[in-house]
Amino acid sequence: MKRKNNILIGFAYLAFMASCSSGFAPVAADAVVPTVITEPTAFDTDDPAIWIHPEDPAKSLIVGTDKEVGGGLYLYDLEGKIVKKVTGLERPNNVDVAYGLEVNGKKIDVAITTERKAHKIRVYSLPDLVPVDNGGIEIFQGEEGEEMRDGMGVAIYTKKDSIGSTIYAIAGRKTGPNGSYLWQYKLSGGSDGIVKGEVVRKFGEYSGKKEIEAIAVDNELGYVYYSDETAGIRKYYADPERKDNTELAFFGQDDAKRDHEGIAIYKSTDSTGYILVSNQQNNSFLVYPREGKEGNPNVHEMLADIPVSAVECDGADALSVNLGAKFPKGMLVAMSNSKIFHFYDWNLIQNRIDKATVK
Repeated sequence: MKRKNNILIGFAYLAFMASCSSGFAPVAADAVVPTVITEPTAFDTDDPAIWIHPEDPAKSLIVGTDKEVGGGLYLYDLEGKIVKKVTGLERPNNVDVAYGLEVNGKKIDVAITTERKAHKIRVYSLPDLVPVDNGGIEIFQGEEGEEMRDGMGVAIYTKKDSIGSTIYAIAGRKTGPNGSYLWQYKLSGGSDGIVKGEVVRKFGEYSGKKEIEAIAVDNELGYVYYSDETAGIRKYYADPERKDNTELAFFGQDDAKRDHEGIAIYKSTDSTGYILVSNQQNNSFLVYPREGKEGNPNVHEMLADIPVSAVECDGADALSVNLGAKFPKGMLVAMSNSKIFHFYDWNLIQNRIDKATVK
């Protein structure tokens, strides 16, 4: 155990030195050290998503993107080892996971990623990473200009009712118009085994300052959040059937050093927990109450800014499920700017939140 801890400290030190020598923001001396560091990818990691194993959570996997032309999707076990990958994609950007998508009469779990330069959403079955989309779902069709169709962020909203579940993908892009920056697609699998997408909604304010990449959905509370980089975090209803594109909140505007990036939602209960946003150039995570403020669920005031060892983190994900001895209260997964992902035992993050919020 002591040797493992020394190795982790060594990795954290190397990340610190690399960030200093490469022009990236230095890692804070009191930064949270990752519990696990993944094996490296070929190019440039960007965004992770956690897939929960249906029978044994300790066998859960992390799906991560390697964001370059020729990159792909990687599957990691909870020790950080690469167990499967699919490569040769045209710059896969962000990724999310959906459970129980019906394809040819069978419910499967899928990883959904944006293939940026192909202008597509790609859908792969889990845990085998087999494509079920016949080459991909075209996105932002009819928009003029390369960057208007370059898919970047993606997040999944699963709506459950008495009949079953409906799965939607909410996609962002390199640039787009104010008011309809995000497009929402209803996903469905046909009897031919192919997943298709239908545009059901266009929404989303945009400051015009940089871009919108990080998107996260809170299924239980029915909200979608996205980072309007350098501007703040925006909040909307996730359900397109509400026909309500009112912006519910625009928070954290003055909290980040520069870019508001990856968004992760940690669910302590069905209605409480935390929204974590990568404070990219500060190598830290901004923490907000998931449930909002008492009396107003759309007021999200910062609780803490927690330094981590991940360097200039883009994408992140969080989970509160017991994943075994290393992650008994779940985990935070963060991209680090060196071809890797960091896995943090949630207890390490919770301890910092508790210290920051003690009055």
